Amino acid sequence: MTGCACISAASSSLRSIGQSRTRHRESASRRGALVGTDRASGFAFRGGESMGSSLRISLEGSVRPRPERDERAFQVVCIDHPRPELENTVNFLEAAKLSASFRSATRPAKPLKVVIAGAGLAGLSTAKYLADAGHQPLLLEARDVLGGKVAAWKDADGDWYETGLHIFFGAYPNVQNLFGELGIDDRLQWKEHSMIFAMPNKPGEFSRFDFPEALPAPFNGILAILKNNEMLTWPDKIKFAIGLLPAMMGGQAYVEAQDSFTVQEWMRKQGIPDRVTKEVFIAMSKALNFINPDELSMQCILIALNRFLQEKHGSKMAFLDGNPPERLCMPIVDHIRSLGGDVRLNSRIRRIELNADGTVKSFILNDGDVIEGDAFVFATPVDILKLLLPESWKEIPYFKRLEKLVGVPVINVHIWFDRKLKNTYDHLLFSRSPLLSVYADMSVTCKEYYNPNQSMLELVFAPAEEWISRSDEEIIEATMKELSKLFPDEIAADQSKAKILKYHVVKTPRSVYKTVPDCEPCRPLQKSPIEGFYLAGDYTKQKYLASMEGAVLSGKFCAQAILKDYESLIAQVPKQYAEASIS
Repeated sequence: MTGCACISAASSSLRSIGQSRTRHRESASRRGALVGTDRASGFAFRGGESMGSSLRISLEGSVRPRPERDERAFQVVCIDHPRPELENTVNFLEAAKLSASFRSATRPAKPLKVVIAGAGLAGLSTAKYLADAGHQPLLLEARDVLGGKVAAWKDADGDWYETGLHIFFGAYPNVQNLFGELGIDDRLQWKEHSMIFAMPNKPGEFSRFDFPEALPAPFNGILAILKNNEMLTWPDKIKFAIGLLPAMMGGQAYVEAQDSFTVQEWMRKQGIPDRVTKEVFIAMSKALNFINPDELSMQCILIALNRFLQEKHGSKMAFLDGNPPERLCMPIVDHIRSLGGDVRLNSRIRRIELNADGTVKSFILNDGDVIEGDAFVFATPVDILKLLLPESWKEIPYFKRLEKLVGVPVINVHIWFDRKLKNTYDHLLFSRSPLLSVYADMSVTCKEYYNPNQSMLELVFAPAEEWISRSDEEIIEATMKELSKLFPDEIAADQSKAKILKYHVVKTPRSVYKTVPDCEPCRPLQKSPIEGFYLAGDYTKQKYLASMEGAVLSGKFCAQAILKDYESLIAQVPKQYAEASIS
């Protein structure tokens, strides 16, 4: 579940409603004494790292104190759960082995200069693992912010607003390894092992799937489903279980073969009642790819279910403890730079300059700079790559197949209220609204965003295709109408109850690729048929589809492909087109 950057730059809006807020500032040392305790204001985070009086450090190294919050009494206690034991799972060990292969690789006699376009998780991952192997990546980011689909910005009040609501699952082995390699495991705030759904027919109420810690997979997931009688009846559960048997028995080959069906088509083919799709899988579809079950490929759902049911902690969720550019992306940049690589912001690519043989000569930037290298990587969203493809490449089958891969529109909404909302949880919530996908009260779930007196709801507005061109005011009005159903005692559409202090709307016309049926054959390998040119991104071939995990894994695969080609790249032999193949 993630937001994304649009082709040029995500647009955002801020509106202050009523009188402007006045914040009570407190000293960093005093706040450090409050966070991580259960005294003073009564607002505490337990079981995780206390950010205390930490400072923000920008890419250029300037230091600014983080803004502080009002500490008037309000009893809210947020309990972070211990990090689950992930290290012994097969997928985690495989990811760790792949990471180790870069660190243990033979040091190159002549390091490659690899130029990478895009400082999202795919580009950062590619650069990180190339640097680990002794090479010199140069990462170029078009905008003035790190993160790509996990980018975030700070407003005039010092509050952060993000491209998307980002959740880190236990079933993200490469992401979890990356946190460990950077020494920032404690920046993940793990929540209780539950999935919590709003009940549209019972406004203000929720239904839970609780995964018992004492049971191994898949029994913990099965029991979580069996114990929930509010969303699925026993006949629904039996028919659903029977329908899933082929997927459980057929393994990965069966899962991949279901790419030709939408979720809705597959459910009906298996004799699973439409009620199951309506009650559970509309919410899951929008959370996974921002579209409804009548569009989403069933392969996407089966991959998620496979991870969630086969790994004990696969569906366990964590929030990052602060804004992604500083808390996740900047440690990767620091690591890259410590090993001789570099990262440059405000470096937008205008054109891919080719040699006479059709290979890449250089990237030409908007400011006229010419960037040359031994190898080149595009780690941007697929829509940006298609805009910049040289004409002579467009009919090559590898690139022509990209036409079917199109980013899905998504909108991320942030609303700051004048009070603390009570009808929420310290967790991700599935809204089951026709307009909203998932949401969270970030003033409770995230340490950096905490506020003991006021709530900030971050919501994913999806599907967004019909709304992406509408005004921010229309989007907020529609969001408030939906929130009045989720918080009937606290929020009214006309703001006669909780009042909006301000809001940000971040629109992304082209986010992660739209995972509709028959996309799988169009997803490219990281090695292109153009010698010395590679791709990274969650749309490229890897088993985690459009996700943060998929982006990080694609970067590792891209770095691996470059290392395999080291001898030919360093020799700079005559280069020709050759259709990519799986090694």
